[in-house]
Amino acid sequence: MTQANPRDHWEAVYTTTRDEADVSWFQDSPVPSLEWIEQAQPSRDAAIIDIGGGASRLADGLLERGFRHVTVLDISAAALDLAALRLGRRASQVQWIVVDVRAWEPAQRFDIWHDRGAFHFLIEPADRAAYIARLKQALVSGGYAIIASFATDGPETCSGLPVHRYDAAGLAKELGEEFILLDSRPHDHATPKNAKQRFQFSMFRRRGGPAA
Repeated sequence: MTQANPRDHWEAVYTTTRDEADVSWFQDSPVPSLEWIEQAQPSRDAAIIDIGGGASRLADGLLERGFRHVTVLDISAAALDLAALRLGRRASQVQWIVVDVRAWEPAQRFDIWHDRGAFHFLIEPADRAAYIARLKQALVSGGYAIIASFATDGPETCSGLPVHRYDAAGLAKELGEEFILLDSRPHDHATPKNAKQRFQFSMFRRRGGPAA
């Protein structure tokens, strides 16, 4: 994110959005993300964090599937407020963290790190390095990182901001040798206005676990 105040940008997006379905990244049901998380075969006690989750319905889906330790991190308090309002009483079952991931100091470790569309906004190398440092602080050895970005043939911007597009090899290079690429597939996201956005989902396992 190159703008001076990324928090202000995202707060403006979510405070001026009348309906959560008005944003291009909206998914009525985050099936691809849920399928990738299930692919890791986590126990229902696994600690899962959704990076840049905003008002996404992933937390809803995880709770419905019986996961008991769900965390959503986002730079925008307004986005998380929308998600919590939608969840109602179930919002208390989710840990909400309002912070810029680049400046976050994790207070716990997680088994699964999920990111659909946050990392690709980090177009400066220093910002990507800060993100990866937090990933290493937060993810347990043998844990899984699931990262979805715009693919190399995907959009060049999102929400008026430039993005850095990736294929699996490029993302693996960014994360470094500590992370083993397990799987990667393209996904065509249909926006609420029926435009197509090509994403690339990739799953990594951090070295050091029993299967690494």
